[in-house]
Amino acid sequence: MSSQHQSQNNSLAARVEAQIEAALSDASLEEKVAMMSGHGFFAAFVEDDRVWGARPYRAGGGCERLELPFFGFSDGPRGVARGESTCFPVAMARGASFDTDLEYRIGEAMSLELRAQDCNLSGAVCVNLLRHPAWGRAQETYGEDSHHLGEMGAALAAGLQVHNVAATVKHFALNSIENSRFYVDVRVSQRVLHELYLPHFKRIIDAGCQTVMSAYNKLNGEYCGQNRELLTDILRKDWGFKGVVHSDWIMGVYQPYGAEAGLDIENPEPVHFGQKLVDAVNDGHISPRVIDQACARIMRVLWTNQQAEDPRDHYPLSLVACEAHRQLALEAAQKSAVLLKNTHTLLPLQAIRKIAVLGQLAVVKNTGDKGSSRVRAPYVVTPLAGLQERFGESNVHFAGSESNLDTAVHNIGDVDLVLIVAGYTADEEGEYIPGDINLGQEAPSADELDARAEAAGDADTQEDTKPQHTQSARGGDRIDLGLPAAQIALIKACTARHNNVLVVIQAGSAVLVDDWIDDAAGLLHVFYAGMEGGKALAQIIAGDVNPSGHLPFTVARKAEDYPFFDREAAVMEYDLWHGYGKFQAQNLQPRFPFGFGLSYTQFEYRALKARTDSRGDITVQVSVRNTGQVAGASVVQVYISPPNAVVKRWPRLLKAFQRVELAANEQQTVHLSIRRESLDYWDEKPGSWRFEAGRYAIEVGQSSDPDTLISCELEL
Repeated sequence: MSSQHQSQNNSLAARVEAQIEAALSDASLEEKVAMMSGHGFFAAFVEDDRVWGARPYRAGGGCERLELPFFGFSDGPRGVARGESTCFPVAMARGASFDTDLEYRIGEAMSLELRAQDCNLSGAVCVNLLRHPAWGRAQETYGEDSHHLGEMGAALAAGLQVHNVAATVKHFALNSIENSRFYVDVRVSQRVLHELYLPHFKRIIDAGCQTVMSAYNKLNGEYCGQNRELLTDILRKDWGFKGVVHSDWIMGVYQPYGAEAGLDIENPEPVHFGQKLVDAVNDGHISPRVIDQACARIMRVLWTNQQAEDPRDHYPLSLVACEAHRQLALEAAQKSAVLLKNTHTLLPLQAIRKIAVLGQLAVVKNTGDKGSSRVRAPYVVTPLAGLQERFGESNVHFAGSESNLDTAVHNIGDVDLVLIVAGYTADEEGEYIPGDINLGQEAPSADELDARAEAAGDADTQEDTKPQHTQSARGGDRIDLGLPAAQIALIKACTARHNNVLVVIQAGSAVLVDDWIDDAAGLLHVFYAGMEGGKALAQIIAGDVNPSGHLPFTVARKAEDYPFFDREAAVMEYDLWHGYGKFQAQNLQPRFPFGFGLSYTQFEYRALKARTDSRGDITVQVSVRNTGQVAGASVVQVYISPPNAVVKRWPRLLKAFQRVELAANEQQTVHLSIRRESLDYWDEKPGSWRFEAGRYAIEVGQSSDPDTLISCELEL
């Protein structure tokens, strides 16, 4: 940082502190407490016909008499949940790209669209660890590994804050069950908490993320929104966080003492703060200093962003879903698709070929769940539309859906490729809000139901199932980890008739495939790929784009290999074992390992070296060569195997990764850095981090599969 820039920052900070001091001396207790909650949400929601994101929501701060600014909130993480914004692939898809530069650019694009739509607080950075693929909101996070979560989330937060928008990292912490999220008590040891469920949050906060959203669930008996250990002892004292903590929307805090525990803002309305908090201060139960500290943190973030110089002169509405952002959404969809099977090089289709497309999801605009993360894009390219645009309508026909199996199979005809789109919608997984509470989830739209009816070939269904003006619950945690029975039947019927069957899966996390995978010639997992998803799919199938996504989770052979999961649980115990760590420690063979992904080319890894510097930090060097005939991208993954002599740990831990683009026959030497502190384990007796000296294995490859990794050793 230049001395001039540092001087400007110091000047801004001094000015803001003076403004805070003046505001605190002028404001009454009632005005200060009013800053500590959102206002006007319920009235606005009704006025907007219960459309989530129709306007920015006042989410803390503000005082009309003193003309103080307030937070204008919009959700994420697949785009700005406001207006008709760019709909990017869901976060889990982007996690499969392992591309932090891409994630930063997506964050900056969201930042532009937020500012253009009068928002200054974004809830887009969701990094709850994927413990089990049944979790309904898995699509909103990046995967099952803490290091990966931290790097991707830090990149998104940094991009979001480029244009003086405050990013929120959520949900703090241990939120990985959807249906019981309002009441489940997650019990964890201090070691599990600190080693698995907190490091990614700290990484993002250390990168400068300005606000934190607390989780609904309890942690070891206390709700996260009023958990002093979490919000004060760890977040503020141990980590030195100076920013703002606000609650999740509705039922995020239950007692005024949440303010004393470290919660600065109750959203979206003052239910347990407001007058109850004023009374608690007047009755001597809560110190006025608590209120002043919370208000100072709120004003510091707001004023710092408001008075900082903007990178642009203005932020017109024309930035929203502009061409550059649409191309960015396309790039993200291209880079996130994971090729899992490609028998006899089924793909790519090198020339114009005849394609039969099956499955109702081929014609549905399926960008993810319909809850608070929903983005209303100006358009969505479906798989069928993308394929017909790329290969020509005369070469691509829709044969039918799983709802009329015999007709669909009969309509395949003489084609080169049978492509089945399978997976889930917002009905099977996503945000779940029970009863009459509504935070944006919707009944299926008329267009969605019409598309389903058209796919089913049942015109009568179109009128009978038009959505009524009601708000019923949708989504939630998955009940079954496999595909729906009707889709499996469609796959089996097609593979019995045709040798070249490609299954394309739309889903938020892992899907069990062992019932049918041996019969399919190809498998491509595209997640919920955003507004340009159908176009990216067609480009990959045609070979215009080489698939380069890698799984951000482990795909099991059977459901029993995952940790125990109960979506209605009142109490859940979380231990050390989930994801690829559980599979390797317990000698379980996955169908597809964490980090796995095929390409249309091949890569050779060699000449691995590792060294330490004077601080003990590690530098890893490896040579990567594209040995195939086409350009492609490899994701270099570095795993560290600790001695495991003092305490039992994961057999190997992802500690660095880098996406590398290589032309045919191109070679590149890749250097990756690992901080020595990241190898520590949590010692519960003193309650602190400890390093285990000994011989560490450094393993590098394109997935976590130990049989594919090259390795060297370091004495640390």
